[in-house]
Amino acid sequence: MKKVANIKELDMTKGPLTKQIIIFSIPIILTGVIQLLFNTADNIVVGKFASDQSLAAVGSTGSLTSLFVNLFIGISSGVSAVAARFYGAHEDGRVSMTVHTSILMSLIFGVFLSVFGWFFSKPMLELMGSPDDTIELSTLYMRIYFLGMPFNMLYNFGAAILRAVGDTKRPLWFITTGGVINVILNLVLVIVFRLDVAGVAIATVVSQIIASVLVLRSLMMTDGCCHLSLRRLKFHKKEFAEVLKIGVPAGVQSSLFAVSNVLIQSSVNSFGSIVMAGNSAAASIEGFIYVSMNSISHACMNFTSQNYGAGDLKRMKRTCLSCVIIAGVLGFALGALSRLFAEPLLSVFTKTGDPIPYGVVRIGVFGFTYWMCGVMEVLAGYLRGMRRSVEPMINCIFFACFMRMVWIWTVFDPLRATLGEHDALRVLYFSYPISWLLVIAAHVVFYRIAIAKKIESEVKINYDKAHGNV
Repeated sequence: MKKVANIKELDMTKGPLTKQIIIFSIPIILTGVIQLLFNTADNIVVGKFASDQSLAAVGSTGSLTSLFVNLFIGISSGVSAVAARFYGAHEDGRVSMTVHTSILMSLIFGVFLSVFGWFFSKPMLELMGSPDDTIELSTLYMRIYFLGMPFNMLYNFGAAILRAVGDTKRPLWFITTGGVINVILNLVLVIVFRLDVAGVAIATVVSQIIASVLVLRSLMMTDGCCHLSLRRLKFHKKEFAEVLKIGVPAGVQSSLFAVSNVLIQSSVNSFGSIVMAGNSAAASIEGFIYVSMNSISHACMNFTSQNYGAGDLKRMKRTCLSCVIIAGVLGFALGALSRLFAEPLLSVFTKTGDPIPYGVVRIGVFGFTYWMCGVMEVLAGYLRGMRRSVEPMINCIFFACFMRMVWIWTVFDPLRATLGEHDALRVLYFSYPISWLLVIAAHVVFYRIAIAKKIESEVKINYDKAHGNV
């Protein structure tokens, strides 16, 4: 097979830091936006050309699919952190072993998710209390969606490898290609063939297949430490353990967030399909803000990992500060814009207009507080970049997931009967910003009290190794 030019790598241990972070992050942000457009296109097409019940059916599956998918996509962050650390330490052989281990992992995880999703979609939706007028449509959408999981996993793990060495542009072009095809297929399958939710699910799977093929081709046709050879796929024990050490807690954290979101979605479901549709539309808008801030978190993790491997503590700290500022400013600006243009943005998702007031309630709470989520994610990325992944997971379990459950049981449920629909929804949604603030405080306290001195010692050892002093 003829190989192409090397992947455009980035040495994150040198050069102007803030500028590099922004250049690195922009393609990741755009990639996340394109991925979100998969679901947003689904929501818009079914909302405009099918029914509000179809919109509710597609939108209400998001928190449930995230519960399982996030666990394995979270592991891909471990791939990125480990590969970046070995790259920063100039251990090309271990980068290669991480590549081959990770691609094999993605295939196994994807097949498992496909089988699981096919058989357990409807029972899970029933446990969530999905209304009778949406549950069959939701089940159909989820089953088809889960069939595409092997390709979803392949793309995410492959993209994580590319980002670890600084190549964020190719994943953007790959997902853009898939996204354009997704939108075209959405329109054709729903409007022309009237396949409703099945049509948008099929379109999403096809787009994932295309993106995964492109990212695998890129890895197979490139020279250097990221070259992929299918004949060399195997589990390398040390690299496998390193990936799981960082990735599993990150994935569990994402899944546990999804657990709390499932509980909140169940509470939203109890208001009926119109409220569900408004909530789904607002969540789609917020998703664009989240991926923008979360992209800064990925940048923080990768820059921290490379500099941790190179033994540069000062640059690690500067990375964290720069990313916190960028994520905070970006989150506040985008949140304020979403609140200012809430009604016209929400109107894109529905042809009746009935769900819009309920979507405005959600955006009203999130618009000026979502920046807190960005800061929380950046701090977690900083800790993972230093091989600390269990600790941010524990912080999120206690101060976010558990807190949201307690909020539902002790605040929302008792007050709901005394409040109107809009006020009750506001009370429910305020569980989010409160939990974000608590997690931020927990991350800062943990770093300052528990690991600051240990990190200094570890970074010094890495510096000596990188410069041949040991």
